[in-house]
Parts: sequence; C-alpha cells; structure tokens
Amino acid sequence: MEISFAKRGEWTVVTVQGRIDTISAPDFEKSMREQMTQGSNRFLVDLAKCDYISSAGLRCILAAGKNAKASGGELACCGLSGMVKQVFDISGFRSLLRIFDSPDDAAKE
Repeated sequence: MEISFAKRGEWTVVTVQGRIDTISAPDFEKSMREQMTQGSNRFLVDLAKCDYISSAGLRCILAAGKNAKASGGELACCGLSGMVKQVFDISGFRSLLRIFDSPDDAAKE
C-alpha cells in the first residue's frame, strides 16, 4: 500500500494505492494520526487506486473518521469502484460516511 497526502481546499486528500488489509492497516492509521497531529482534521480518502479493503481496513477508516470528528472535522471517501465499492455497500459504510465520486466533487462543497 502507498499513501500520499495533498491539500485541496479545506480537504486533505489521502490517496491510497494498493490494498488496505491486516498488514497495511496499521500504517494507514499511523499516517492519519501524523496528519492529525500536524493540524489536519478534514480528510477525503481517495480509494480510486485501492483494489482491496478488508475488515481491518474498514475499521481503520472508521477510527480515523471518529478521530477527525472528535477534533471538529470529518472524513469522507471518494473513488469507490469494484470490490471496494461492494465492501462499502455490504458493510453499510455508505451510510456512515459521506461518499463523493471524485476529489473534484468534494472540492465543490
């Protein structure tokens, strides 16, 4: 898994490439905590290049969302497709988080 961060308006766009699974989820959590300690609290997780997410990946996204909300921010996702979209649909995560089609759509808000 590769993670990159970029500012886009009020959002910190978190681009994830590869898999978020039991092995990589702790790295995702650590990276998100580091961003929060640097003052970011509004995150858009771009999953367009993520080809797999496990329950551990869902848990770390939910934890990051709760931490962002606790600091007055939020976490949303975009770029869902294929298996990742199916997992979000089946798990009910689409009702827990705001979902955008792309970073451009989120930037309009």
